[in-house]
Amino acid sequence: MRVLWLLVVLAPLSGAVSVSQRRKVVQSFNVRRNTSSSTTPLQVGNGNFAFGADVTGLQTFQPYAILSTWGWHNFSLPTTANQTSIEDFTGLEWWTHGRLVTYAQPNPAENDISTWLIQNPQRTNLANVGFTFGTSNVTESNLEQKTQLLDMWSGKLSSSFVYNGSAVTVETWADPESDTVAIIIESELLTTGLGLFLDFPYPDRNKFDAPFVGVWNATSSHSTVLRDASSHSATIQHTMDQNTYFTNVAWEGRAAIAGPADGTHRYFITAETSRLQLTLSFSPEPQTKTGTPQSIASASRDWWLSFWSSGAFIDLSAANSTDATELQRRIITSQYLLAVNSASSNPPQESGLVNNGWYGKFHLEMNLWHTLPFARWGQFPLLWRSLPDTYERFLATSLERAGAQGYAGARWGKMTDPTGRSAPGEINSLLIWQQPHPMYFAETEYRSFPNATTLRRWDDVLTATADFMASFAFLNASTGVYDLGPPMYPVAENTPPNATVNPTFELAYWRFGLDVAARWRARQGRPVPPAWTAVRDGLAPLPVVDGTYAVYEGIPHMWTDRATTSDHPAMAGIFGLLPPPASGPPLDPAVLRATAAKIKAVWPLDESYGWDFALLAMNSLRLGDVAQATDYLLHPVFQFDDAGYPVGGARVPTPYFPNSASLLLAAAMMAGGWDGDEGPHFPAGWAVDVEGFVPAM
Repeated sequence: MRVLWLLVVLAPLSGAVSVSQRRKVVQSFNVRRNTSSSTTPLQVGNGNFAFGADVTGLQTFQPYAILSTWGWHNFSLPTTANQTSIEDFTGLEWWTHGRLVTYAQPNPAENDISTWLIQNPQRTNLANVGFTFGTSNVTESNLEQKTQLLDMWSGKLSSSFVYNGSAVTVETWADPESDTVAIIIESELLTTGLGLFLDFPYPDRNKFDAPFVGVWNATSSHSTVLRDASSHSATIQHTMDQNTYFTNVAWEGRAAIAGPADGTHRYFITAETSRLQLTLSFSPEPQTKTGTPQSIASASRDWWLSFWSSGAFIDLSAANSTDATELQRRIITSQYLLAVNSASSNPPQESGLVNNGWYGKFHLEMNLWHTLPFARWGQFPLLWRSLPDTYERFLATSLERAGAQGYAGARWGKMTDPTGRSAPGEINSLLIWQQPHPMYFAETEYRSFPNATTLRRWDDVLTATADFMASFAFLNASTGVYDLGPPMYPVAENTPPNATVNPTFELAYWRFGLDVAARWRARQGRPVPPAWTAVRDGLAPLPVVDGTYAVYEGIPHMWTDRATTSDHPAMAGIFGLLPPPASGPPLDPAVLRATAAKIKAVWPLDESYGWDFALLAMNSLRLGDVAQATDYLLHPVFQFDDAGYPVGGARVPTPYFPNSASLLLAAAMMAGGWDGDEGPHFPAGWAVDVEGFVPAM
C-alpha cells in the first residue's frame, strides 16, 4: 500500500482566506449533472489511480476508464527477421555539424520494431463496473430523476436515479493511499434483480483512445480467472499476453460474485439486502486486505480537507464579475482535476487518468506544465511524488542517449514510458526545450526551501543536464558564438529541422538553465565548470526580425509566412514563463511589446493548443497588461467543460491537461506576482483575497 497522500502545511497560513471561506468557495463550484457526458466522466482518484463514472456513479452506460500509474501492457515483439528485440532497433543517422549522429527515429528498414517501440507499452484500462437490471435491456433514457453531485471538498461522488418507480443511490469514493474505489449502493431493487457487472477489456494499438480505453470484443486474446472466493471477497486474475494484474473485490453483508459469462470476461455481483457496500482494489500483485468503504470515505474526507486547507488560495467570490466567477470556476476545478490526474509518481500523460493519448505515455517537455503548479500553489508533497525522482530514474538512459550521440551529460527524452525509454520519432529525438526543465523545477523549489537539502536533492540531475546543454551548443567559428541546432525542433514542432537554428525561446531557456546550474554550484561553494559559463555567456543573440523576436534565426518573412506564425507562439515565453535574464544581454522592452502585439494581430489562435493562452497571459502580465492577460485566460478557444475538463479541440482529444496546469501557473502569477512586482495583479475593480503564493522568478 502506498503512503503517498499525506499532505503537510509547509508554513503557517496567514489567515487571509479562512478554511470555512475556502470551503464555501470550493463547494460553490461542485459539479452537478443529470445526464452522462459523451466526452468526460466525473472522477474520483488520488493522482496515481482514478475512477471515471457516468451519471450512475459507475460505468453502466459509458465505459469510462479505471487507470493507474502502474497498469501497462506490451504486445508481443515482432517476429520479422532482425527485428525481434529492442536491441535490433538502430535508428537513423543525421549530419550534425560535420559529423553523423544517430537519432532514435523510425528506420524504414526496421519498420516493425520501430512501430512496436512507438506503440508499446500502452496504459491499460483496468476494468469497468456498472449496473445490471436483471433480464431487461435498459438504457440511460429508461432512468428517471437522474442527479449527480461531485463534492470536491471531500472527494465524494453522489449519484441517484429512479428505475421502475424505485430509487437507487450510489456513493463513489477513491482511497487516497491505494488503487481502490469504494462503492455504496442503496435500493430495494437490489433484492429484486438489480446487480453489478465487472468486466475487463483488452488493450489496443490506438494512438488516441478517447473517450474510452480498450476493446471489449477481443475475448480470446486475454484471460481472467476467479480465485480465492469466500463469503465476503474474491480475486480476479487478469492476464494479457505477458502482463498480469489482480482485482480484489470485497463486500459487506450477504452478497456473491459469479462468472465470467460464456464468451466474455464479465462477472456479476448480486446482493441479498437493500444495501451493498464493496471495494474494488487493483494491484500488480495479489492482495487480500483492503480498507472498508467507511474507512476509505473517511480517509478521502481527511485528505481533501488537508489539500484544500493547505497551500495557496485565490478567492474571487467578492469580485462581482461574471469573468471573475468563470475564472474562479476554472481555477477550482483545475486544482481538483490535477490532484486526481497529475499528482503521480510518474509524469502524467496529457489526458491524465481519463483516457489515453499517445498510447498513455508521458511527454517530458509537457512535464513543466503538468507538475510545476503543485510547487507554485504550495502543494510541494505532490510535486515530490515524482521530482526529482523521475529524473534520477531516467538519468542512466539519458546519459546513454547523450553519450551515443557524442555529447556529455544527460539528454532527456520526449515521449517516454516508465522505464525512461523514449519512443522513436523525428520530433521525439530532435526536440530540445525539455532539457532545462530540471533547472526550472529546482530553482522554484529552492525559492521556498533555500537549504542544503534542496541543493543536494537536485545536484546530480542539474550537473548532468548542464553538462549536456554545454556540450550540445556548437561554437560557430564564423560568428564566434554558440549556436543551438541544426538539426532540431523548437517548441512549435513545425519548422524544418535542418534549417532551424537559434530559436528564440530555446536560446533564452538555455541561458536561464545554465545560469541556474552555475548558481547551484556557487551556493554549495563549489567551482562552476568553465564550459557552462562559456556557453551561457557566448550563446547567439536572440534573433530579431522587423523589430520583433522571431521563432528562429534566418527567417526572411517572419510575420507573413503561415509556416512561422502557427502552432505555439513560444517567443512570448521569454518574458512570462521565463524571468528576465540574470546575466548576459537584457531583453529589449520595445521588441517585447512589438512581438506581443504582432502575435495578437496575426497568430491563428483559433488553431492553438490551449496552453498557448496561458503562455500569452503570463507575457501580458509582465508587460503590465492585466486586462489582456485576463482576456487570454477567458479566450473562447480556451475552453473548459461543465466539470472543468480542458477541451482538447481538433488537434488533441479532451481532456488536455496542460491547459489546466498552465491556467494555474498564470493564475499564480496574477496572485503572487514576480520578483520586483509582487501581486496581486487582477483586473481593476475586482475584490480579491489571495494567500500563500511565493512570487514567480
